[in-house]
Amino acid sequence: MVDLILLERVEKLGQMGQVVKVRPGYARNYLLPQKKAMRATKENLAYFDTQRAQLEATNLERKSEAAEIAATMDGTRVVLIRQAGEGGQLYGSVAARDIAEAVTASGFTVDKRQIVLERPIKTLGLHAVRVMLHPEVGVTVTANVAQSEENARMQAAGIDPLQERDEEEEAARAAAQAAWTAAQADVERPA
Repeated sequence: MVDLILLERVEKLGQMGQVVKVRPGYARNYLLPQKKAMRATKENLAYFDTQRAQLEATNLERKSEAAEIAATMDGTRVVLIRQAGEGGQLYGSVAARDIAEAVTASGFTVDKRQIVLERPIKTLGLHAVRVMLHPEVGVTVTANVAQSEENARMQAAGIDPLQERDEEEEAARAAAQAAWTAAQADVERPA
């Protein structure tokens, strides 16, 4: 385990200024390169104490900017058109990168690392996705994954296009069955 000083709040780990123990790989591959932490040596602790006020001011400024953006961004809906099978299962999946690109296309600049997905999206429908604009500021964006623009509009209106298609097919089958039954009745009738 490695001791680190957090330079900003890290979700599920700690607050700014806190000394935490993490695994060496997590420190080496994520926290240190992203400048989210620094090693907890005597020199770094002394340096952090002298820079604490400046770091907190910078953090507060970034947090207030993120809160302003969050106010306009909250509730944003993005449409992602994908190919899918009969049951609504996607051929592939929608990843954080795809959602980040769609949100950026709608007018907000976000990076794929800011998108929080528990697992990739693999089905059609409306999916709530968290976007972390700052370690303390997050918003929810709705990803509308559909097969076409028309299906996306239907899903946004609360209509399930797959169910609609199944009902139309069932009605067509019932009409065909009725026509077949009527034709059979005509054939069996003696002349």
